[in-house]
Amino acid sequence: MTNDRMSNYREKLSHIVAAGAIGLIFGVGLVISGMTQPGKVIGFLDLTGNWNPALAFVMGGALLISTFTYPLIRRLEHPLLDAHWHVPTSRRITPRLVLGSLMFGAGWGLAGYCPGPAITSLATFNTKPAVFVLAMLAGMAAYHAFEKFFGHRWPGPK
Repeated sequence: MTNDRMSNYREKLSHIVAAGAIGLIFGVGLVISGMTQPGKVIGFLDLTGNWNPALAFVMGGALLISTFTYPLIRRLEHPLLDAHWHVPTSRRITPRLVLGSLMFGAGWGLAGYCPGPAITSLATFNTKPAVFVLAMLAGMAAYHAFEKFFGHRWPGPK
């Protein structure tokens, strides 16, 4: 193996190891906080019934950490494991953004899962998160088919 290929291999391996470590931290955090339990999420969204504020504390903790670390990290020329930053450039609120947000929120509220906790919950071998993830993948596939067919007429920035 040449030095360039070995260097490329090491770089890819370091990205995989870093992604795995970050994913593990995220997954453990989801389990510890109880966010893999749909009842906690639905309880948080049930403002008129038996409201459970646990998710507010999880969100608050994430916002607190991000408030102090994000400005420091953005001072870097690029992320540690990438050549450039991947941040949104548009600040416009489009019909596409609103529709997608409503659909995401409806799915989250009806099922009690959002993508991260659902994928983490696959480790429990329960049927509900598996069905949710399969339905989520089907929705993603349907979106891509819709985008391919109607893409030029679909409102909002890509």
